Amino acid sequence: MIVARAPMRVPLGGGGTDLPSYYCQYGGFLVSAAVDKYTYVTVNPRFEDSIRVSYAKTEIVDNVQDIQHPLVREALKLLDIQHGLEIVSIADVPSNTGLGSSGSFLVSLLLALHTYKREPVTPAVLAEEAFHIEAEVLGEPVGKQDQYAAAYGGVVAMKIDETGKVMVEPMALSPHVQDELETSLLFFYTGIRRSASEVLAGQNAAAKSGDSVVSASLCSIKDIGYRVRSSLESGDLETFGQLMDIHWQTKKRLSARVTSADIDQWYNVARGSGALGGKIMGAGGGGCFMFYANHGDKTSLRKAMAKEGLKEIRLRIVPEGAKVLLNI
Repeated sequence: MIVARAPMRVPLGGGGTDLPSYYCQYGGFLVSAAVDKYTYVTVNPRFEDSIRVSYAKTEIVDNVQDIQHPLVREALKLLDIQHGLEIVSIADVPSNTGLGSSGSFLVSLLLALHTYKREPVTPAVLAEEAFHIEAEVLGEPVGKQDQYAAAYGGVVAMKIDETGKVMVEPMALSPHVQDELETSLLFFYTGIRRSASEVLAGQNAAAKSGDSVVSASLCSIKDIGYRVRSSLESGDLETFGQLMDIHWQTKKRLSARVTSADIDQWYNVARGSGALGGKIMGAGGGGCFMFYANHGDKTSLRKAMAKEGLKEIRLRIVPEGAKVLLNI
């Protein structure tokens, strides 16, 4: 039996520039942090030749091609595993919440399958295989942030060149700054679950067609990513909080689906209750809100969000990426 896990992530700056429609023209840059919400995948040899896959539902099939779960099906095909296997997945939070759960799941699954085959694998290979399945095989409009954050863990800067090559650099955050960052970031679940693909499809099409507003907005977001890195590494968290607001105002220009009347209302309430800045995580349109607030303002922000009906989620940054927890 093999048990693998991979963390989910929160985007700190530059998100959206990791999509091929942008980085193939301009190169991308972003900052991301792995957090203590995980996807776990268990792989075990099966007595029968069939394949059993258990997630929100259970499938038992004789042929890999008949598996309905697209990520599982394509991962097994990529690694040429044809029969006699049982796969079970469990996640700390549901999908479509903006925490990069599909990337976390796929990286965890691929690590478990490589371990099953007794194949050593690097974080970079895991991330690229996961991206290949989602973007190139299944045609999903996804970027590279989620897979790399899940594979590497920690707080990292990712520079993506025009060919898609990703250079991952661990951020030089002091323990004091990281502790301060963790205590000043507050996360609230909106209760709105949405497909990132639906939100990103329009942005992708606009970027490919040369839409000047989308291209200019993404260039601004990339610049914000560099400024976020600088502010974090220098310990200037006040500036980081303000950059989150600038990022959100810019992100809303990418697509009409990024925000809504409810989301705008919640954001305005949060800003009026002590948040320096914030943004919907992931593609937008729902999921989790992330806000930055100084110590004296956190209580007011929590009360205001609770009054609006938003549930707080506690998240902590974790240093480890995907790993095998059990191999017996």
